[in-house]
Amino acid sequence: MTPRVIDANFIKSAQALGDSVDDTISEVVFLGRSNVGKSSTINGLTNRKNLAKSSATPGKTQLINFFDIRYRYDERDWNIRFVDLPGFGYAKVSKDLKSIWQKNLVEFIKHRVSIRVFIHLRDARHPNAQIDKDVEQYVSEFIRGDQLYLNVFTKIDKLNQKERNALKRAYPNSITISNLKRNGYDRVHQKIFEHIFGIDKWSN
Repeated sequence: MTPRVIDANFIKSAQALGDSVDDTISEVVFLGRSNVGKSSTINGLTNRKNLAKSSATPGKTQLINFFDIRYRYDERDWNIRFVDLPGFGYAKVSKDLKSIWQKNLVEFIKHRVSIRVFIHLRDARHPNAQIDKDVEQYVSEFIRGDQLYLNVFTKIDKLNQKERNALKRAYPNSITISNLKRNGYDRVHQKIFEHIFGIDKWSN
């Protein structure tokens, strides 16, 4: 039995740590490049078509978006929050705005006490993109012992079997998903539950 999302609702958008919602519920933060498929992944995980809004212009969505998530597992309800961070690595933003965004984002991920899981979405076609390496290295410098950092590769359906095998060898602890074919979501849910609620025994 895999935990499943039975309810998901948008709460609010915030510009920074200071105007965020209260930090009393465990949070799963999604970070990744602007075109990696963050909105599609959040919508897929929650089984909601338009919960997270994607932008036609990469980097246009520059706010921190909070979602209340209710899981059902073992005949009980479990509440957490998903947090969609602005995409990094976009170009068409003024230098001033980009520096403000970076400062706000860094402050949030370093000092938000309720973050329990970082889900770093990466494009399976470009597994060694330097910006992804830089972000992982940066977060590793301040990640707490009670936080999990999880690499999740999107667009796995774009790879052939040889490329998939190479990716798995290079990142053995990662998860691969396809938002197009809706594959891989169960493993993400399980990892979230394992870490936040200490549940790691799954039965089919």
